Amino acid sequence: MLDAATAALQDTIAAARARLQAGTAALRAEYEAEPRSARLLQGRAKLVDEAIVGLWQACGIPAGLALVAVGGYGRGELYPCSDVDLLVLLPDAPDATLCGRLERLVGALWDIGLEIGHSVRTVDECADLAANDITIQTALLEARRLAGNLSLFDEFVARLDAALDVRVFYKAKQLEQEQRYLRFHDTPYALEPNCKESPGGLRDLQLLGWISRAAGLGRNWRELARNRMITGKEASELRSVERFLQHVRIRLHYLTGRAEDRLLFDHQEKLASIMGIGPSGGKRASEVFMQRYYVTAKVVTQLSTVLLQNYGSVIFPDRGAAIVINARFQVVRNLLDIRHEDVFARHPSAMLECFLIMGQRSELKGLTARSLRALWLNRTRVNAAFRKDPVNRETFLDILRMRRGVLHAFRRMNDYGILSRYLPPWRRIVGQMQHDLFHVYTVDQHILMVLRNLRRFNMGQHAHEYPMMTRLMLGFERNWLLYVAALFHDIAKGRGGDHSRLGMVDAREFCNVHRLDAEDAALVVWLVEQHLTMSQVAQKEDTADPEVIARFARLVGSERRLIALYLLSHADIRGTSPTVWNGWKAKLLEDLFLATQRLLRGATPQQALGLDDRIEDSRRLLRFHGLRPGVEDELWSQLDTAYFMRHSPEEIAWHTRLLYHRAAPATAVVKARVAEDETGVQVMVYVHDRKDLFVHLTGFFGRLGFNILDAKIHTTRHGFALDSFMLQDPGNESAYRNVVSLIEHELAEHLVGDKPPERPARGRVSRQVRHFPMTPEVSIEPDETGRYHLLSLTAADRPGLLFDTAEVLARHGIRLHMAKITTLGERAEDSFLITGAELASEPAVLRIERELLEKLQV
Repeated sequence: MLDAATAALQDTIAAARARLQAGTAALRAEYEAEPRSARLLQGRAKLVDEAIVGLWQACGIPAGLALVAVGGYGRGELYPCSDVDLLVLLPDAPDATLCGRLERLVGALWDIGLEIGHSVRTVDECADLAANDITIQTALLEARRLAGNLSLFDEFVARLDAALDVRVFYKAKQLEQEQRYLRFHDTPYALEPNCKESPGGLRDLQLLGWISRAAGLGRNWRELARNRMITGKEASELRSVERFLQHVRIRLHYLTGRAEDRLLFDHQEKLASIMGIGPSGGKRASEVFMQRYYVTAKVVTQLSTVLLQNYGSVIFPDRGAAIVINARFQVVRNLLDIRHEDVFARHPSAMLECFLIMGQRSELKGLTARSLRALWLNRTRVNAAFRKDPVNRETFLDILRMRRGVLHAFRRMNDYGILSRYLPPWRRIVGQMQHDLFHVYTVDQHILMVLRNLRRFNMGQHAHEYPMMTRLMLGFERNWLLYVAALFHDIAKGRGGDHSRLGMVDAREFCNVHRLDAEDAALVVWLVEQHLTMSQVAQKEDTADPEVIARFARLVGSERRLIALYLLSHADIRGTSPTVWNGWKAKLLEDLFLATQRLLRGATPQQALGLDDRIEDSRRLLRFHGLRPGVEDELWSQLDTAYFMRHSPEEIAWHTRLLYHRAAPATAVVKARVAEDETGVQVMVYVHDRKDLFVHLTGFFGRLGFNILDAKIHTTRHGFALDSFMLQDPGNESAYRNVVSLIEHELAEHLVGDKPPERPARGRVSRQVRHFPMTPEVSIEPDETGRYHLLSLTAADRPGLLFDTAEVLARHGIRLHMAKITTLGERAEDSFLITGAELASEPAVLRIERELLEKLQV
């Protein structure tokens, strides 16, 4: 039977829980009827205050202690599903009795439905922790007493204030922000940003508040305006963007029922609907909503830059005298400053000049707050007349030609609205999402990522990352032309039609008005038109076929164009997503580049593919491994030219070492090894060929959870299949060595007898595929030689996709000669070189295409 005190406490808990639930429901109903973020956040904090204080009293906590709200809760704001951060402040270390009461308090708080984060400390302990941990110091900076000993709380505040070094705090918060930005790709424009932590999110606004409180500059935007840290208009803008971000986070919490701050694809369409945002101009409601989010994040980053610099000028008042550069600019505290408030109004061309100066002077770390503000206010002066001015055109080209700072200049021009006004087509792609299942950035940010990659190729300090790219880039005359091509290669995305051809028109106009040399202009325009071609040939066509290389060489026409396209293609693929690029894709591009380069230098098609060199190198490797001359002859006599062209010398030597003594084995030979760069597993299968062999193999690999990155299908003259696969396990990349023996043993067993193929589980499709489904595409066309047909398919990637494809082909007696498996994020773009009797019949081809389309539907 419960004692009276325990029963009373349980009654109090039940009553508090009921009041909290009723109050929470009322706040939500009130918010949904009339969305006002401040009223909800403050109302929830007040509701929780009452519940916590009531339980503090009911648990009989001694009067000498103080109960303190910290963090966001201390600020008097509480989001629907946020944790409640509490500090119990003690005059001395607690005894066992007090510990028991505090444990009952915390248990009671959980019982009423609060997510509690709590600490129990003395004033001394708080001071020591704050001195060594900037996160704790920040949380305590917003402390608010809820109940208990007022004098103890005052002592606590006084100790923290006395120990606070504003200069150290300012620098620490700046460093913390930089580190946080790096965790979120250093951009607000990721397709699934975090509305709290990403650049341009709520955390940036909170950081401004923390520093202003620490420095005594103001406790809200209005006070900051009164203290001339920002203008009244900027204060209104900050409050407006803060309200929007608060609404987004509140809606996310209500929508998911948890403290979710990520704007995942799953939520974007629903959030748009909830917030009253509909489709517009051919864009989905989610795209309109996200574009508004990106504009908001952009304003946050702009204004926070201004405010942080203004804070810095107050916190560090003595940083030396201004150094005059010219009549328009000076250097103040390693920042570029306008010498007069009306510089951009009187000299609009100075708006481009400032970016040029920053690239020319390595000591400059950015623009002063007043320069940034003036740049933003005068951006509309970049108009048609401005664009026609020969001085401005030459300055823009000079920025592209700078030896350093090109990327920073273009990022700043984009952030401050200068780039979209100087290049009108750029306006359409700012904040434009790409729902193609492999880009993770908006169009404008993807282009800037491509520019970043090209810049890194041009810097010796990155040569260890991209040795070949760096050598080619540094040897490319006027390599800044590639930056122009990068700016325009995707500038026509979202207009409908072929964006390469539409962008080519914009690029040609830019080159003409900027008076680029005719040869340079032709190169830029051609690169924009063909920027997808090299990756498509490398990843989809049989690059061991001399005719494929010859055709690509005819398209390229010159080694200069080839190098330019190779550099741009490499930078473009790397700029889509951190997960799309891998060593295998790099090898495909490199092989195509080298073969085409040799052909353009006068080699025959077979010399270009290096057939003789491959065979000689393969023999050399065999001798290196101790095999006597001639042991390879029996096996190699059964292999045709296509085999040697499709495999590297290292692969040929590996196969030969395994098979030279068993050129016609009675059972399957299966060998596996970890790839040289440890990004996957290579598997070789040597067995009597049969029509459903590829179905068996894809089913087996699918059951083990592997993605097939590449497949080389070869049939020997004496009827054996010699197939090679590159496999990757996206969920277990660190354990490849553990699966080598498993694959060798189980696959060899699986290929014994006439077992039916194993159908892998279809598995769950990803969130991106669910929310942005794509229509699959299939085409079967004869190749230019007339010997083969090329099957191309594009579909949302999913487990079992390749097995389903192989099964349809096997059912129609289609034989595979080559498979190019390309996975771009969540998008599969695969191509197969095939032969079969049914391919001669147009109705049969249509039937095969229809069956494949049915299989490819998610």
